Amino acid sequence: MAQTLTLTPDAPIRCREFRIGCVGAGFIMADIHLAAYNAAGFPVVAIASRTRDKAEQVARRWNIATVHDTPEAMIEAGGFEILDIAYPPDRQPALIRAAIAQPDIRAILAQKPLALDLATAEALERECRESGKLLSVNQNMRFDQSMRTLKQVLEQNALGTPVMASIDMRAIPHWQPFLQSYGRLTLLNMSIHHFDVLRYLFGDVESISTTVRPDPRTQFAHTDGICVSTLSFRSGVLALSLEDVWSGPRAAGFAGDIYIRWRVEGTEGLAQGTIGWPDYPEGSPSTLRYSSLTASDGQWVQPTWETRWFPHAFAGVMEQLQFAMATNTVPVLNGADNLRTMAVVEAAYRSAAEGRAVHLSEFGY
Repeated sequence: MAQTLTLTPDAPIRCREFRIGCVGAGFIMADIHLAAYNAAGFPVVAIASRTRDKAEQVARRWNIATVHDTPEAMIEAGGFEILDIAYPPDRQPALIRAAIAQPDIRAILAQKPLALDLATAEALERECRESGKLLSVNQNMRFDQSMRTLKQVLEQNALGTPVMASIDMRAIPHWQPFLQSYGRLTLLNMSIHHFDVLRYLFGDVESISTTVRPDPRTQFAHTDGICVSTLSFRSGVLALSLEDVWSGPRAAGFAGDIYIRWRVEGTEGLAQGTIGWPDYPEGSPSTLRYSSLTASDGQWVQPTWETRWFPHAFAGVMEQLQFAMATNTVPVLNGADNLRTMAVVEAAYRSAAEGRAVHLSEFGY
């Protein structure tokens, strides 16, 4: 007799009591973070960005009471417990360090990547921990509805022992201009989503082998445009992460095929699905379907939901930090855990540069 799986695609809102000050007024803050926070009832009390005019526009849109001239001025003024950063990663460390010095600020929600390299990320995590500030990193793909339900399918043993997995991305992200000067592109800014969610599903990575090439369809200098990574997990799972961030010719009238698909195979079942964000702004939910010898008598089951990664999943990201503060526990997306994702990124760059598999033990993880 098949078991009944309990699947909850969206994280419950258990806490919404802590005030939030937001840094950034671009797309990710204005259209995603603040839309999710408004729907969840999180109290956003202040905002600042590189230009006050842009911050004022966003404040009017979302009824935020206080606008500051600069992020630094907002941090110094205080009046909130959580600093939420949506700012370029090269400027993020200075803001985190400014927040560490402010007694009113108890927690920081940083963007991913936490920093441009592992060493800087390790220093930031250590400084936050020593100061008593909670550090959480916005690895929001863990709260995508298909990834949350896939994790629940795995936890209820519907697939048996996981054997192999893949994430296949053929989609076009919005490469912000500030990324062009970093010398690190796809692995640091896009593959990091996939590396982190694979860690969420399967645990720590033993080694990674990555091959990259520049993407001639992207009009600025870079090395890691198209990336293919094979990850070996300590649990025994073998996973493939593939990122093609241009996905065919980009021309009027060209009938392309843009998608992100994932698949997990286990000894007792199979799960597969899609990630919905490439459809943004029209939007579509991510999907999951599974077939299990123990949970569906070997037949396909496909639960459905209306919510989406963008923006709905971002409520879960902020909620896990609010809940950790309320209960004096460690955030799910805590800084120490994120260092293990940053170490995978660093190992991927070393693998691509040296043409070999790199063990995470080389970085102490």
